[in-house]
Amino acid sequence: MTVSSQEEPRTPIGHLKITYLGPVSPHWELSSSMGSKNVIDEFSLKIMARLNFLPPHDPQFRRNRERIMRDAEREQILLEWDLGYDESGGQ
Repeated sequence: MTVSSQEEPRTPIGHLKITYLGPVSPHWELSSSMGSKNVIDEFSLKIMARLNFLPPHDPQFRRNRERIMRDAEREQILLEWDLGYDESGGQ
């Protein structure tokens, strides 16, 4: 029996909001509402390494976003994305 499908969600140890600022660099702003400053700063560096020069319409952005989301889940950090448009399909 695999436990992973039955695994209870873990309590987040931090929160980061990732906001797209537009086509002019810097493209991204990161802000935190909870968590250890050290943990948030370390994770923010990882995020910026993946997103630094990528706008959201770049195909590489989607791949890097998925990696960031997996990293956040593994490190128990809650992410919030603000790309400046409704991601559910309606604009």
